[in-house]
Amino acid sequence: VQLVESGGGLVQAGGSLRLSCAVSGSPFSIRVMGWYRQAPGKERELVAAITSGAGGSTNYADSVKGRFTISRDNAKNTMYLQMTSLQPEDTAVYYCSALLWGGAMPYWGKGTLVTVSS
Repeated sequence: VQLVESGGGLVQAGGSLRLSCAVSGSPFSIRVMGWYRQAPGKERELVAAITSGAGGSTNYADSVKGRFTISRDNAKNTMYLQMTSLQPEDTAVYYCSALLWGGAMPYWGKGTLVTVSS
């Protein structure tokens, strides 16, 4: 499985961005996908996750609930993270991850940088 993120950039506080994660390889073997972020000097943290299957259940970090929305388009083998009301504390490198059925360790993309200016 290969994961490639895109959509990061510089945005002013209160603005919006949509991140994309293109999946190639074996997308049908994926059990759950997620967005993580890592700010300078901090540990990587889960932002949002979505399971495979019809509908796809989601969960979010408390810090982004109501502002971020995770979704996926199976036809395009792409996962998205719509981010609104961005704040400077959202500044981080955002990573896409995928855990396969029966897999012990997730696959990771290389990340995309989101910078929110005040």
